[in-house]
Amino acid sequence: MLLCHVLGSSENNDRSQEEVDGDSCGSSTAGSPEMDRNPSPPPEEDETEAGEEADAIGETVYSKHWLFSTLTRLIQMVTDQEGVQSDTSMELTDDLEEDLCKVWDMAMDKDVAVFLQEFKAPDILLGVIAKSRSPRLTEICVGILGNMACFHDTCVSLSQNSDLCAVLLLLLGDNDPPTLLETCRLLLTCMSQPDVAPLWLERIQQQPAVCSSLCFIMSSSTSVDLLVKVGELVDKLFDEDEEMMKSWVSTPPSDSDPNKDTQQDVASSLLEAATQLRSESPEALEVYLHSLQLLTTVEEGMQALGETHTLRLLDQKYSNNVKYYYSLKELLSI
Repeated sequence: MLLCHVLGSSENNDRSQEEVDGDSCGSSTAGSPEMDRNPSPPPEEDETEAGEEADAIGETVYSKHWLFSTLTRLIQMVTDQEGVQSDTSMELTDDLEEDLCKVWDMAMDKDVAVFLQEFKAPDILLGVIAKSRSPRLTEICVGILGNMACFHDTCVSLSQNSDLCAVLLLLLGDNDPPTLLETCRLLLTCMSQPDVAPLWLERIQQQPAVCSSLCFIMSSSTSVDLLVKVGELVDKLFDEDEEMMKSWVSTPPSDSDPNKDTQQDVASSLLEAATQLRSESPEALEVYLHSLQLLTTVEEGMQALGETHTLRLLDQKYSNNVKYYYSLKELLSI
């Protein structure tokens, strides 16, 4: 009896020891190998993927960190050159120019445009434009804003920034054609949004220099792209606001206008631009013909077109091209 009891106790102890050992190694009593499944991926890989998703701008693959870094470099470059003499041009490195051009392209994506707006990029670009002594840098900054304005919400936000709008209107007096082209494209984009067009019309009416700047471009530029874009802008302004059109055709250049001695009136400027486009891009004439036709719908416009120098310009510029000469005269009823 005692021997049986001892043997029984020994068997129980052995079984208990086996059960404890089985739980500790995580294997079954059936003799399975120590690892019966693939190992879990290292935690750092999950963290990397999560970090990449958090760094992406919206649904794009563009990096927030890269964009922050590029804008920071831009700010630093402008800050570093603030102490340089103002009569020297601002140096824009090839690497920074390339990256800013990438931002320019990226801004055509709605997610990027919204992110730039949330990041206060317009205020950053405004500060850069105000301090820029590099035409190329100014062009790129305005181009980025122009792409952002292609979307309704960002366009509304940009248009409500009075300081930015004032600087953009002043840029119409710039002498760099690429900058003028991007500025006109931005203004035309904003004017195409019904929600903000009245706001822009009000600002333009308050800035007499806008008219003289546009006239100067039309009467002196030889850039086809710029003339086409300025023509579209003027046509849009005339089409949206008849009172502005009347004011522009009946108001002489201001004494404070630096171009007053060479400034032509609106009607003559339109004809000068049309003359330039006649040989370079005949199909682009349509927008100028429409603007001239709009002038004929108001008495002030007819008086401007009826001026002797305007008629003489028409005869001189179009007498060698019978098609345009007679179609224009018939359109204008003069």
